[in-house]
Amino acid sequence: MRSVAGLLAIVAAATVYLYLLSTHLPPGPKPSGPGPDGEPGEAQEFSLTFPSDLESLRELAETLKFYKRENYGYVLLLFCSAYLYKQSFAIPGSSFLNMLAGAIFGPWVGLVLACLLSTTGSTFCFLLSSAFGKRHVIQFFPDKVALLQKKVEENRSSLFFFLLFLRFFPMTPNWFLNITCPVLNIPMSVFFLSVLIGLIPYNFICVRTGAILSQISSLDDIFTWGTVAQLLAIALVALLPGAMIKRYGQTHLKMDDADSNGTSQDRKRR
Repeated sequence: MRSVAGLLAIVAAATVYLYLLSTHLPPGPKPSGPGPDGEPGEAQEFSLTFPSDLESLRELAETLKFYKRENYGYVLLLFCSAYLYKQSFAIPGSSFLNMLAGAIFGPWVGLVLACLLSTTGSTFCFLLSSAFGKRHVIQFFPDKVALLQKKVEENRSSLFFFLLFLRFFPMTPNWFLNITCPVLNIPMSVFFLSVLIGLIPYNFICVRTGAILSQISSLDDIFTWGTVAQLLAIALVALLPGAMIKRYGQTHLKMDDADSNGTSQDRKRR
């Protein structure tokens, strides 16, 4: 009971912090021209919510890009806080935040942010599970934990590459790996590096997609040579590391019965 109460207290404190951060915004930039009455335009006020689809993502991206003209530090703090909140408490939806990073901060700054935040947030989730949730993870997911435990022991000599393999391929959701690794006695250093490296292709895809979507105003823009070249580059970055890890896995990792209880049929919910 103590562990549940402690976890709920942390979730409640983080929720209040994020709520206050997103509702008590500093004034936005003033319009460049005069208002309808000829007086200088007043600063706009914004209401922010997590994006749930591509349309709301585009609207939020446009709002935050406009807002960060005079409040870059605040937008950065808000984005980092929201991302860490989702990752730390194993809430699916980081793909939207990755795309939002590309749309707001550009492809390269967005990629660096996505990689650092996904790794940091996953590590927070690892620590929370280690401190509060080990017993509950085993209680709620006994079969999946048992299967992963078996696979970890079989691949203990190649543990880092085994974890990379799981990050590249949808055998089990990322959030589930984050909460299960402490139960499997995965060293935090190995966990940290596997997340940092293993999620680079996925983060790159999402961030570049967000950057492209923010520049597209019609369907015709998708078929320009520049956009097509960027999409091809995204595909190559996604395929090459995965192919290398898969080839390594076929010769060094024991994954033959990974489908035995349906874990491999889970879709990744980032």
